[in-house]
Amino acid sequence: MIIHKRGCVYNFNFDLVFVTKYRKEVFDSPEKVKEMKELLRERADMSEIDIQQMEVMPDHVHMLISFSPKERPVDIVKGLKGWTARKWFELHPETKQMLWGGHLWSPSYFMSTLGDM
Repeated sequence: MIIHKRGCVYNFNFDLVFVTKYRKEVFDSPEKVKEMKELLRERADMSEIDIQQMEVMPDHVHMLISFSPKERPVDIVKGLKGWTARKWFELHPETKQMLWGGHLWSPSYFMSTLGDM
C-alpha cells in the first residue's frame, strides 16, 4: 500500500512484537484484549501510525504497522509502549501487583521490515 503524504510517498511496513514484563499473562480475558487493542489504536491515531493487522495475546502484542519514514522506529515503539502502559495502569491498577517493578512491558521488542522489491 503506497501512502502519499506532504513531502513524501512511501510503502514502509514493519512487523512489531513486544511482550509483557516477565511474559505475565496480563491480557487474559476477551475484555482485556479488547481494551488493549483500543488503547493501541488510539495511540496509533495520535501518532499517524497505520495498524494494518494486530493481535493481542495473553503475554504479547503482534502488529503489522506503517508510519512515515520521517519517524524513527525506536520513537514509534517507545510511544506505543509508554502511552499504553500508563493508560492500562489507570484502567487496571491491580496489574502493577502482578509485575515486579510496576512495568507493563519488557524493555525489548522485535521489529523487522516488510516490503516490495
